[in-house]
Amino acid sequence: MLETTSSLASSVRDYTYENGRRYHAYRHGQYPMPNDEQEQDRQELFHHICRLLTGGEMFRAPITAAGTPLPSAQRIRILDMGTGTGLWPMDMAEDFPQAEILGTDLSPIQPVFVPPNCRFYVDDLESEWTYPPAEAFDYIHGRSLAGGIADWPKLVGQAYTHLNPGGWFELQEFEARITSDDGTHLQSPLLREWLDKLEFSSQKFGKPVMNVAANLASMMHQAGFVNITNEIYKCPIGSWPKNPRLKEIGQVAKLALLEAVESYSLALFTRVLGQSAEEALEFVSRVRSEILRNTYHMYVRFYYVYGQRPE
Repeated sequence: MLETTSSLASSVRDYTYENGRRYHAYRHGQYPMPNDEQEQDRQELFHHICRLLTGGEMFRAPITAAGTPLPSAQRIRILDMGTGTGLWPMDMAEDFPQAEILGTDLSPIQPVFVPPNCRFYVDDLESEWTYPPAEAFDYIHGRSLAGGIADWPKLVGQAYTHLNPGGWFELQEFEARITSDDGTHLQSPLLREWLDKLEFSSQKFGKPVMNVAANLASMMHQAGFVNITNEIYKCPIGSWPKNPRLKEIGQVAKLALLEAVESYSLALFTRVLGQSAEEALEFVSRVRSEILRNTYHMYVRFYYVYGQRPE
């Protein structure tokens, strides 16, 4: 059952602490990422990167026409799955004051004071969704969920079921691998080893598809979505691009990656791989040192995939 962040039982806020980081209490142990202030800062950096990549836009699905969202609907409902700090739904609420926007997450870390058309709930998006048919959504959004989902086809299918006919579903995910056009990424063996360990430990943890981005369009097709579009953006890591816009993106992305190494690693490497906290942090430090070098022309691919439930 959904529970608003303003009416939470105290147990939901009884966070657990592990290896110097704070983790969610609700459905404890099912999600390997921390929820502390350090992680929230990383999520805000990631939100900034996503907006930089798209020129400021927060979504790519064609949910607007002449500045009006989904004009054929009388009551616009938007769901943000795994909302994190809530930046995306709050920004959307400001842009679309006529919309009703819900954000769900395992952790009640969102602000108390939010736009009046924006609400947050503590919920596990991997559970059975309990929204009644009268409360179907016109647009469902999810971003950076890889590593936290055990059954992606089930998630995509639930989104389809809870959309109004003609509604849109959008997933924004990045590949958990690095590449380059000149082969310089091959000079970063520790970073590539880290990504391999993430994929392996995530599978053993029960969240098997860290690199799900390239498969999302196929999953949407199998679920029944139509008008599926797969947009791919190159996100540079570091200030190596000559283009000023890409250079700015690369600088922010490098900071975010430096923070992500620890956030993604600690729980998986200690709980799953059996490393001590000291061993995991020592490896994290070496990976970060490699990222800080300025000899690579690396990038990751971001996928913005969206499809429509048939009318």
